[in-house]
Amino acid sequence: MQIDSVELQNIAVRQSQYPEAKYPEFLLVGRSNVGKSSFINTLINRKNFARTSSKPGKTQTLNFYLVNNQFYLIDVPGYGYAKVDKGTVKKMGMMIEEYIKTRETLKHVFLLIDYRHKPSEDDVLMYNFLKYYQLKVTIVATKYDKVTKNNRSKQDKLIKETLNLDENESFIPFSTITKKGREDIYQVLDKCL
Repeated sequence: MQIDSVELQNIAVRQSQYPEAKYPEFLLVGRSNVGKSSFINTLINRKNFARTSSKPGKTQTLNFYLVNNQFYLIDVPGYGYAKVDKGTVKKMGMMIEEYIKTRETLKHVFLLIDYRHKPSEDDVLMYNFLKYYQLKVTIVATKYDKVTKNNRSKQDKLIKETLNLDENESFIPFSTITKKGREDIYQVLDKCL
């Protein structure tokens, strides 16, 4: 897949602010600081298009990135960040749930988890939430390059067991440094398009 154009088309907090539903959409979810912005930048081959931040909890809206005038990548607020007050956390959760329940153009979800760690309770809850709505989910294990070769099979097993992944569900190790996994993500996108 070649990325020719990207544009931050819409920033939304409610359904009335979503763009017209005329392109397939791909949702990106994950814990705060898991690397969603870096993931987007790696996919679209741009350095700082999606703003990365050292401060977790930066994204608090649904950000609709129109790619190649062909599909949307939707970045949503990260979960599990302690410094955001409970009211804000609840609002962000409702915002994501409203999107998932109402958007017919949603084709696939990429659930980003940190490859270095066991999936958190929030990761497991999010995975089960997505499965409850019968959404197609790909697990993207970010920061893959940060785990030594000797420990990778142990990490694979830990992640798959913790999430209780079926054998037929896709699991893609991903690195923004080495670009590992990018072609696999493109294949998932191509299949859905």
